[in-house]
Amino acid sequence: MTAPGRRLAELFAEMTNTHDPDLVDRFIAEDYVNHNDFVAGGREANRQFWTAFFTGLPDVAVTMEDLIVSGDRVVGRFTYRGTHTGDLLGIPASGASVEMRSIDIWRVQDGMFVEHWDQLNLMQMFQQIGALPPLGAAGAQA
Repeated sequence: MTAPGRRLAELFAEMTNTHDPDLVDRFIAEDYVNHNDFVAGGREANRQFWTAFFTGLPDVAVTMEDLIVSGDRVVGRFTYRGTHTGDLLGIPASGASVEMRSIDIWRVQDGMFVEHWDQLNLMQMFQQIGALPPLGAAGAQA
């Protein structure tokens, strides 16, 4: 499974770096199960999410930091960098530079990603775009 799993993760990075949400057709199954509160299941919901994500961060680029393939699982650690110049998850553009990190786990079946779990540093990202106060802000006022 090493070669197909690696190729699917590379397609994910290519989709992100080229800002082409239609590339999901090449690596996400139609009945994709996504265990992420921001993205519904299914290929079309994933396409819609990435379209909106690229609107919020139109210059986003991703770096694949690590990739582990074992059996039907693919685990990747990614760093995303971009500028928040459009609406992102309902948050108006701030013009702020953003760095977001993720650890993603996919299950592969029949040459496609069929299930996904992730961990994201969303609190820090929301702080970077001004949607949340910086860490320690309450303590600094005391």
